[in-house]
Amino acid sequence: MRTIGLDVHKSFAEVAILGPGHALARRRIATDPAALSTFAQTLSKDDHVVLEATMNTWAIAELLTGHAGRVVVSNPLRTKAIADAKIKTDKVDARVLAQLLAADFIPEVWVPDARTRRLRREVAQRAALVRQQTQLRNQAHAILHRNLVAAPMSDLFGVAGRRWLAELALPAEERAHLDAIMRLLGPVAAEIETCDRALAESVLAEPRALRLLTLPGVGAATALAIVAASGEIRRFARPNKLVSYLGLDPRVRQSGERPAHTGHISRQGQAHARGLLIEAAHAAVGTPGPLRAFFRRVRARRGEQVAIVAVARKLVVLCWHLLTSERDYRWARPTLVAKKRRKLELASGAPRLPGGGRRPGPTLRQRREAERAALEEAEAEYRAFVAARRTATDAAAATGVRRSTALEGQIRGGAFTPTLRSSHGVDRVRAKDIPSVDG
Repeated sequence: MRTIGLDVHKSFAEVAILGPGHALARRRIATDPAALSTFAQTLSKDDHVVLEATMNTWAIAELLTGHAGRVVVSNPLRTKAIADAKIKTDKVDARVLAQLLAADFIPEVWVPDARTRRLRREVAQRAALVRQQTQLRNQAHAILHRNLVAAPMSDLFGVAGRRWLAELALPAEERAHLDAIMRLLGPVAAEIETCDRALAESVLAEPRALRLLTLPGVGAATALAIVAASGEIRRFARPNKLVSYLGLDPRVRQSGERPAHTGHISRQGQAHARGLLIEAAHAAVGTPGPLRAFFRRVRARRGEQVAIVAVARKLVVLCWHLLTSERDYRWARPTLVAKKRRKLELASGAPRLPGGGRRPGPTLRQRREAERAALEEAEAEYRAFVAARRTATDAAAATGVRRSTALEGQIRGGAFTPTLRSSHGVDRVRAKDIPSVDG
Protein backbone atom coordinates (compact mmCIF):
# COMPACT_ATOMS: atom_id res chain seq x y z
CA MET A 1 0.00 0.00 0.00
CA ARG A 2 1.20 3.48 -0.83
CA THR A 3 0.38 6.71 1.04
CA ILE A 4 0.40 9.79 -1.17
CA GLY A 5 0.41 13.41 0.00
CA LEU A 6 -0.50 16.28 -2.34
CA ASP A 7 0.40 19.89 -1.60
CA VAL A 8 -1.97 21.57 -4.04
CA HIS A 9 -1.48 25.00 -5.58
CA LYS A 10 -3.25 26.92 -8.32
CA SER A 11 -1.27 25.55 -11.26
CA PHE A 12 0.64 22.57 -9.84
CA ALA A 13 0.71 20.06 -7.01
CA GLU A 14 3.75 18.69 -5.20
CA VAL A 15 3.39 14.92 -4.71
CA ALA A 16 5.10 12.82 -2.03
CA ILE A 17 4.68 9.03 -2.26
CA LEU A 18 5.49 6.78 0.70
CA GLY A 19 5.90 3.20 -0.45
CA PRO A 20 6.59 -0.05 1.41
CA GLY A 21 9.38 0.38 3.94
CA HIS A 22 8.68 4.13 3.96
CA ALA A 23 10.53 4.64 0.69
CA LEU A 24 9.93 8.19 -0.50
CA ALA A 25 9.36 9.30 -4.08
CA ARG A 26 8.60 12.84 -5.21
CA ARG A 27 7.19 14.42 -8.32
CA ARG A 28 5.38 17.55 -9.46
CA ILE A 29 2.23 17.48 -11.57
CA ALA A 30 0.14 20.20 -13.18
CA THR A 31 -3.38 20.73 -11.84
CA ASP A 32 -5.05 20.76 -15.25
CA PRO A 33 -7.56 17.98 -16.09
CA ALA A 34 -5.24 16.16 -18.52
CA ALA A 35 -2.29 15.95 -16.11
CA LEU A 36 -4.51 14.98 -13.18
CA SER A 37 -6.19 12.26 -15.23
CA THR A 38 -2.79 10.88 -16.22
CA PHE A 39 -1.73 10.88 -12.56
CA ALA A 40 -4.98 9.21 -11.52
CA GLN A 41 -4.32 6.35 -13.97
CA THR A 42 -1.18 5.47 -11.94
CA LEU A 43 -3.20 4.94 -8.76
CA SER A 44 -4.65 1.66 -7.54
CA LYS A 45 -7.26 0.66 -4.99
CA ASP A 46 -4.48 0.04 -2.46
CA ASP A 47 -3.36 3.68 -2.56
CA HIS A 48 -4.45 6.27 0.00
CA VAL A 49 -4.28 9.94 -1.03
CA VAL A 50 -4.44 13.03 1.20
CA LEU A 51 -4.66 16.71 0.29
CA GLU A 52 -5.53 19.85 2.21
CA ALA A 53 -8.79 21.73 1.73
CA THR A 54 -8.29 24.64 -0.65
CA MET A 55 -9.98 26.29 -3.63
CA ASN A 56 -9.71 23.43 -6.14
CA THR A 57 -9.63 20.56 -3.64
CA TRP A 58 -13.07 19.11 -4.35
CA ALA A 59 -12.57 18.88 -8.11
CA ILE A 60 -9.23 17.10 -7.62
CA ALA A 61 -10.62 14.80 -4.93
CA GLU A 62 -13.59 13.85 -7.10
CA LEU A 63 -11.29 13.03 -10.02
CA LEU A 64 -8.98 10.85 -7.89
CA THR A 65 -11.76 9.06 -5.97
CA GLY A 66 -12.54 6.70 -8.83
CA HIS A 67 -8.95 5.40 -8.95
CA ALA A 68 -7.52 5.50 -5.40
CA GLY A 69 -8.79 3.32 -2.62
CA ARG A 70 -9.23 6.28 -0.30
CA VAL A 71 -9.06 10.05 -0.77
CA VAL A 72 -8.83 12.12 2.41
CA VAL A 73 -9.25 15.90 2.63
CA SER A 74 -7.34 17.36 5.56
CA ASN A 75 -8.37 20.35 7.68
CA PRO A 76 -5.46 22.82 7.24
CA LEU A 77 -6.34 24.66 10.46
CA ARG A 78 -5.69 21.50 12.45
CA THR A 79 -2.66 20.16 10.63
CA LYS A 80 -0.27 21.61 13.19
CA ALA A 81 2.72 19.55 12.08
CA ILE A 82 2.87 21.59 8.87
CA ALA A 83 1.86 24.95 10.29
CA ASP A 84 4.48 24.77 13.08
CA ALA A 85 7.33 23.34 10.99
CA LYS A 86 10.61 25.29 11.06
CA ILE A 87 11.39 24.23 7.49
CA LYS A 88 8.28 24.71 5.38
CA THR A 89 8.43 24.02 1.65
CA ASP A 90 6.03 22.41 -0.79
CA LYS A 91 8.02 19.18 -0.76
CA VAL A 92 8.11 19.08 3.04
CA ASP A 93 4.37 19.79 3.26
CA ALA A 94 3.52 16.95 0.86
CA ARG A 95 5.82 14.54 2.73
CA VAL A 96 4.36 15.46 6.15
CA LEU A 97 0.82 14.97 4.82
CA ALA A 98 1.73 11.50 3.57
CA GLN A 99 3.38 10.61 6.87
CA LEU A 100 0.43 11.83 8.93
CA LEU A 101 -1.98 9.80 6.82
CA ALA A 102 0.20 6.72 7.14
CA ALA A 103 0.10 7.16 10.93
CA ASP A 104 -3.67 7.87 10.84
CA PHE A 105 -3.16 11.32 12.36
CA ILE A 106 -4.92 13.34 9.66
CA PRO A 107 -7.77 15.60 10.89
CA GLU A 108 -10.20 14.63 8.15
CA VAL A 109 -13.01 16.92 6.96
CA TRP A 110 -16.40 15.87 5.66
CA VAL A 111 -16.57 15.75 1.87
CA PRO A 112 -19.82 17.39 0.67
CA ASP A 113 -21.77 15.84 -2.17
CA ALA A 114 -22.33 17.59 -5.50
CA ARG A 115 -25.70 19.09 -4.49
CA THR A 116 -24.28 20.57 -1.27
CA ARG A 117 -21.33 22.05 -3.15
CA ARG A 118 -23.75 23.62 -5.63
CA LEU A 119 -25.81 25.16 -2.82
CA ARG A 120 -22.64 26.51 -1.23
CA ARG A 121 -21.62 28.13 -4.50
CA GLU A 122 -25.04 29.77 -4.85
CA VAL A 123 -24.87 31.15 -1.31
CA ALA A 124 -21.28 32.34 -1.76
CA GLN A 125 -22.07 34.04 -5.08
CA ARG A 126 -24.96 36.01 -3.61
CA ALA A 127 -22.91 36.93 -0.54
CA ALA A 128 -20.12 38.29 -2.74
CA LEU A 129 -22.57 40.42 -4.74
CA VAL A 130 -24.19 41.78 -1.57
CA ARG A 131 -20.74 42.69 -0.20
CA GLN A 132 -19.96 44.50 -3.44
CA GLN A 133 -23.25 46.38 -3.28
CA THR A 134 -22.59 47.35 0.35
CA GLN A 135 -19.11 48.65 -0.53
CA LEU A 136 -20.52 50.83 -3.30
CA ARG A 137 -23.25 52.21 -1.07
CA ASN A 138 -20.72 52.95 1.66
CA GLN A 139 -18.65 54.93 -0.85
CA ALA A 140 -21.73 56.99 -1.73
CA HIS A 141 -22.38 57.70 1.95
CA ALA A 142 -18.71 58.67 2.38
CA ILE A 143 -19.04 61.27 -0.39
CA LEU A 144 -21.95 62.86 1.44
CA HIS A 145 -20.07 62.85 4.74
CA ARG A 146 -16.99 64.44 3.19
CA ASN A 147 -19.14 67.28 1.86
CA LEU A 148 -21.20 67.69 5.07
CA VAL A 149 -24.43 66.70 3.33
CA ALA A 150 -27.23 64.99 5.30
CA ALA A 151 -29.70 62.88 3.35
CA PRO A 152 -33.35 63.90 3.93
CA MET A 153 -34.62 60.32 3.57
CA SER A 154 -33.80 57.00 5.24
CA ASP A 155 -33.49 54.98 2.01
CA LEU A 156 -30.85 56.80 0.01
CA PHE A 157 -31.01 54.29 -2.84
CA GLY A 158 -34.75 54.10 -3.32
CA VAL A 159 -36.67 55.97 -6.03
CA ALA A 160 -36.81 59.25 -4.09
CA GLY A 161 -33.25 58.87 -2.86
CA ARG A 162 -31.82 58.32 -6.32
CA ARG A 163 -33.71 61.34 -7.65
CA TRP A 164 -32.29 63.46 -4.82
CA LEU A 165 -28.75 62.20 -5.44
CA ALA A 166 -29.03 63.00 -9.16
CA GLU A 167 -29.94 66.62 -8.41
CA LEU A 168 -27.45 67.10 -5.55
CA ALA A 169 -24.85 69.84 -6.11
CA LEU A 170 -21.32 68.55 -5.47
CA PRO A 171 -17.78 69.45 -6.54
CA ALA A 172 -16.96 68.18 -10.02
CA GLU A 173 -14.70 65.30 -8.95
CA GLU A 174 -17.17 64.18 -6.25
CA ARG A 175 -20.05 64.42 -8.74
CA ALA A 176 -18.17 62.20 -11.21
CA HIS A 177 -17.37 59.66 -8.47
CA LEU A 178 -20.98 59.52 -7.26
CA ASP A 179 -22.29 59.10 -10.82
CA ALA A 180 -19.89 56.21 -11.39
CA ILE A 181 -21.08 54.54 -8.17
CA MET A 182 -24.73 54.88 -9.19
CA ARG A 183 -23.98 53.39 -12.62
CA LEU A 184 -22.27 50.40 -11.01
CA LEU A 185 -25.07 49.81 -8.53
CA GLY A 186 -27.55 49.07 -11.33
CA PRO A 187 -25.83 45.96 -12.77
CA VAL A 188 -24.93 44.69 -9.29
CA ALA A 189 -28.57 44.98 -8.17
CA ALA A 190 -29.68 43.17 -11.34
CA GLU A 191 -27.25 40.31 -10.63
CA ILE A 192 -28.48 40.09 -7.03
CA GLU A 193 -32.04 39.82 -8.35
CA THR A 194 -30.95 36.99 -10.66
CA CYS A 195 -29.25 35.23 -7.75
CA ASP A 196 -32.37 35.69 -5.61
CA ARG A 197 -34.45 34.02 -8.32
CA ALA A 198 -32.11 31.01 -8.40
CA LEU A 199 -31.98 30.96 -4.61
CA ALA A 200 -35.79 30.96 -4.40
CA GLU A 201 -35.97 27.99 -6.77
CA SER A 202 -33.38 26.13 -4.69
CA VAL A 203 -35.26 26.77 -1.44
CA LEU A 204 -38.59 25.63 -2.91
CA ALA A 205 -36.92 22.42 -4.11
CA GLU A 206 -35.21 21.79 -0.73
CA PRO A 207 -37.54 20.42 2.00
CA ARG A 208 -34.93 21.10 4.70
CA ALA A 209 -34.80 24.80 3.85
CA LEU A 210 -38.60 25.04 3.78
CA ARG A 211 -38.70 23.50 7.24
CA LEU A 212 -36.29 26.11 8.58
CA LEU A 213 -38.53 28.87 7.24
CA THR A 214 -40.96 28.05 10.07
CA LEU A 215 -38.46 29.59 12.51
CA PRO A 216 -38.99 33.28 13.36
CA GLY A 217 -36.46 35.59 11.73
CA VAL A 218 -35.18 32.94 9.30
CA GLY A 219 -35.58 33.87 5.64
CA ALA A 220 -34.65 32.15 2.42
CA ALA A 221 -30.99 33.24 2.40
CA THR A 222 -30.45 32.15 6.01
CA ALA A 223 -32.25 28.83 5.59
CA LEU A 224 -30.28 27.91 2.48
CA ALA A 225 -26.99 29.02 4.05
CA ILE A 226 -27.59 26.74 7.05
CA VAL A 227 -28.53 23.78 4.84
CA ALA A 228 -25.50 24.35 2.60
CA ALA A 229 -23.09 24.77 5.52
CA SER A 230 -24.33 21.78 7.52
CA GLY A 231 -24.85 19.34 4.65
CA GLU A 232 -25.91 15.99 6.09
CA ILE A 233 -27.32 17.01 9.46
CA ARG A 234 -26.99 13.56 11.02
CA ARG A 235 -23.21 13.84 10.93
CA PHE A 236 -23.66 16.10 13.97
CA ALA A 237 -24.42 13.80 16.88
CA ARG A 238 -25.68 16.62 19.11
CA PRO A 239 -26.85 20.20 18.54
CA ASN A 240 -23.72 21.49 20.28
CA LYS A 241 -21.67 19.97 17.48
CA LEU A 242 -23.51 22.08 14.91
CA VAL A 243 -23.15 25.15 17.15
CA SER A 244 -19.39 24.57 17.28
CA TYR A 245 -19.22 23.95 13.53
CA LEU A 246 -20.77 27.37 12.90
CA GLY A 247 -18.48 29.10 15.41
CA LEU A 248 -21.14 30.13 17.95
CA ASP A 249 -19.64 28.15 20.83
CA PRO A 250 -17.60 30.00 23.51
CA ARG A 251 -13.86 29.66 23.78
CA VAL A 252 -12.72 27.86 26.94
CA ARG A 253 -9.30 28.29 28.58
CA GLN A 254 -8.18 26.12 31.49
CA SER A 255 -4.78 25.10 32.83
CA GLY A 256 -3.58 23.44 36.01
CA GLU A 257 -5.72 24.09 39.07
CA ARG A 258 -7.19 27.29 37.70
CA PRO A 259 -10.91 27.15 36.90
CA ALA A 260 -12.00 27.14 33.29
CA HIS A 261 -12.55 30.57 31.75
CA THR A 262 -15.26 31.01 29.13
CA GLY A 263 -14.58 33.77 26.64
CA HIS A 264 -15.96 35.06 23.35
CA ILE A 265 -17.37 32.80 20.66
CA SER A 266 -14.84 30.83 18.62
CA ARG A 267 -15.88 32.29 15.23
CA GLN A 268 -14.84 29.09 13.47
CA GLY A 269 -16.58 27.89 10.33
CA GLN A 270 -18.45 29.94 7.76
CA ALA A 271 -18.60 33.59 8.75
CA HIS A 272 -21.38 34.31 6.25
CA ALA A 273 -23.78 31.75 7.75
CA ARG A 274 -22.92 33.00 11.24
CA GLY A 275 -23.64 36.59 10.23
CA LEU A 276 -27.00 35.62 8.75
CA LEU A 277 -27.89 33.86 12.00
CA ILE A 278 -27.10 37.03 13.95
CA GLU A 279 -29.41 38.98 11.62
CA ALA A 280 -32.09 36.31 12.08
CA ALA A 281 -31.73 36.61 15.85
CA HIS A 282 -32.35 40.37 15.66
CA ALA A 283 -35.57 39.69 13.73
CA ALA A 284 -36.66 36.78 15.94
CA VAL A 285 -36.60 38.77 19.19
CA GLY A 286 -38.99 41.32 17.69
CA THR A 287 -41.88 38.86 17.66
CA PRO A 288 -43.60 37.30 20.72
CA GLY A 289 -42.65 33.80 21.76
CA PRO A 290 -40.20 31.82 23.88
CA LEU A 291 -37.21 33.19 21.95
CA ARG A 292 -38.08 36.77 22.87
CA ALA A 293 -38.50 35.78 26.53
CA PHE A 294 -35.14 34.02 26.41
CA PHE A 295 -33.53 37.11 24.86
CA ARG A 296 -34.92 39.43 27.51
CA ARG A 297 -33.80 37.11 30.30
CA VAL A 298 -30.22 36.96 29.01
CA ARG A 299 -30.15 40.68 28.21
CA ALA A 300 -31.03 41.54 31.80
CA ARG A 301 -27.94 39.67 33.01
CA ARG A 302 -25.38 40.00 30.21
CA GLY A 303 -26.37 42.88 27.95
CA GLU A 304 -27.95 43.06 24.51
CA GLN A 305 -25.01 41.93 22.35
CA VAL A 306 -24.41 38.76 24.34
CA ALA A 307 -28.16 38.09 24.35
CA ILE A 308 -28.39 38.37 20.55
CA VAL A 309 -25.52 35.89 20.11
CA ALA A 310 -27.23 33.56 22.59
CA VAL A 311 -30.44 33.72 20.53
CA ALA A 312 -28.43 32.97 17.37
CA ARG A 313 -27.00 29.93 19.13
CA LYS A 314 -30.50 28.92 20.20
CA LEU A 315 -31.63 29.17 16.57
CA VAL A 316 -28.86 26.76 15.56
CA VAL A 317 -30.01 24.32 18.26
CA LEU A 318 -33.55 24.62 16.94
CA CYS A 319 -32.35 24.02 13.38
CA TRP A 320 -30.65 20.80 14.47
CA HIS A 321 -33.81 19.54 16.20
CA LEU A 322 -36.08 20.48 13.31
CA LEU A 323 -33.88 18.81 10.70
CA THR A 324 -33.18 15.64 12.68
CA SER A 325 -36.79 15.16 13.80
CA GLU A 326 -38.19 16.31 10.42
CA ARG A 327 -40.81 18.48 12.08
CA ASP A 328 -41.73 22.15 11.81
CA TYR A 329 -41.19 24.65 14.59
CA ARG A 330 -43.91 24.31 17.21
CA TRP A 331 -44.47 28.06 17.57
CA ALA A 332 -44.46 28.88 13.85
CA ARG A 333 -46.90 31.53 12.64
CA PRO A 334 -48.83 29.96 9.72
CA THR A 335 -49.63 33.28 8.07
CA LEU A 336 -45.98 34.40 8.18
CA VAL A 337 -44.71 31.06 6.88
CA ALA A 338 -47.24 31.20 4.02
CA LYS A 339 -46.10 34.75 3.24
CA LYS A 340 -42.44 33.64 3.11
CA ARG A 341 -43.26 30.77 0.80
CA ARG A 342 -45.45 32.87 -1.50
CA LYS A 343 -42.69 35.47 -1.75
CA LEU A 344 -40.31 32.73 -2.90
CA GLU A 345 -42.82 31.48 -5.46
CA LEU A 346 -43.19 34.96 -6.92
CA ALA A 347 -39.41 35.46 -6.96
CA SER A 348 -39.00 32.19 -8.87
CA GLY A 349 -41.41 33.36 -11.58
CA ALA A 350 -44.78 32.01 -10.44
CA PRO A 351 -47.78 34.06 -11.71
CA ARG A 352 -49.69 36.28 -9.36
CA LEU A 353 -53.09 34.92 -8.38
CA PRO A 354 -56.17 37.01 -9.16
CA GLY A 355 -58.06 38.42 -6.19
CA GLY A 356 -60.94 36.17 -5.21
CA GLY A 357 -62.83 38.62 -3.03
CA ARG A 358 -63.86 37.94 0.54
CA ARG A 359 -63.14 34.36 1.64
CA PRO A 360 -65.20 32.58 4.28
CA GLY A 361 -63.77 32.26 7.76
CA PRO A 362 -61.52 34.60 9.76
CA THR A 363 -59.82 37.43 7.93
CA LEU A 364 -56.04 37.61 7.57
CA ARG A 365 -55.88 40.26 10.26
CA GLN A 366 -57.93 38.13 12.65
CA ARG A 367 -55.69 35.11 12.04
CA ARG A 368 -52.57 37.18 12.67
CA GLU A 369 -54.01 38.55 15.90
CA ALA A 370 -54.91 35.02 17.04
CA GLU A 371 -51.41 33.79 16.26
CA ARG A 372 -49.85 36.71 18.12
CA ALA A 373 -52.06 36.05 21.16
CA ALA A 374 -50.98 32.38 21.19
CA LEU A 375 -47.32 33.38 21.00
CA GLU A 376 -47.71 35.90 23.82
CA GLU A 377 -49.29 33.16 25.94
CA ALA A 378 -46.39 30.83 25.13
CA GLU A 379 -43.95 33.59 26.11
CA ALA A 380 -45.73 34.06 29.44
CA GLU A 381 -45.66 30.32 30.07
CA TYR A 382 -41.94 30.25 29.34
CA ARG A 383 -41.34 33.03 31.86
CA ALA A 384 -43.44 31.16 34.43
CA PHE A 385 -41.40 28.02 33.96
CA VAL A 386 -38.09 29.89 34.26
CA ALA A 387 -39.31 31.60 37.44
CA ALA A 388 -40.35 28.24 38.91
CA ARG A 389 -37.00 26.74 38.00
CA ARG A 390 -35.18 29.64 39.67
CA THR A 391 -37.29 29.16 42.81
CA ALA A 392 -36.44 25.46 42.83
CA THR A 393 -32.75 26.27 42.44
CA ASP A 394 -32.83 28.68 45.38
CA ALA A 395 -34.69 26.14 47.50
CA ALA A 396 -32.19 23.44 46.61
CA ALA A 397 -29.28 25.72 47.55
CA ALA A 398 -30.86 26.46 50.92
CA THR A 399 -31.74 22.86 51.82
CA GLY A 400 -28.95 21.00 50.05
CA VAL A 401 -31.44 19.11 47.90
CA ARG A 402 -30.69 18.68 44.23
CA ARG A 403 -32.58 21.10 42.00
CA SER A 404 -34.21 18.30 40.04
CA THR A 405 -35.58 16.83 43.29
CA ALA A 406 -36.92 20.20 44.42
CA LEU A 407 -38.48 20.83 41.03
CA GLU A 408 -40.08 17.40 41.09
CA GLY A 409 -41.56 18.25 44.48
CA GLN A 410 -43.18 21.37 43.06
CA ILE A 411 -44.55 19.38 40.15
CA ARG A 412 -46.08 16.80 42.51
CA GLY A 413 -47.42 19.62 44.64
CA GLY A 414 -49.39 20.90 41.69
CA ALA A 415 -47.48 24.14 41.10
CA PHE A 416 -47.20 23.28 37.40
CA THR A 417 -46.85 20.20 35.20
CA PRO A 418 -44.15 20.79 32.59
CA THR A 419 -42.43 18.16 30.55
CA LEU A 420 -38.72 18.94 30.87
CA ARG A 421 -37.80 17.69 27.46
CA SER A 422 -38.39 19.25 24.09
CA SER A 423 -37.53 18.10 20.61
CA HIS A 424 -37.04 21.77 19.73
CA GLY A 425 -34.54 22.61 22.44
CA VAL A 426 -35.91 25.87 23.89
CA ASP A 427 -34.59 25.46 27.42
CA ARG A 428 -35.81 21.86 27.35
CA VAL A 429 -39.44 22.73 28.09
CA ARG A 430 -42.59 22.21 26.10
CA ALA A 431 -44.60 25.37 26.64
CA LYS A 432 -47.88 23.68 25.74
CA ASP A 433 -47.48 21.45 28.80
CA ILE A 434 -47.28 24.43 31.18
CA PRO A 435 -50.58 25.99 32.24
CA SER A 436 -51.05 29.69 31.58
CA VAL A 437 -50.05 32.06 34.37
CA ASP A 438 -53.60 33.42 34.13
CA GLY A 439 -54.99 30.01 34.97
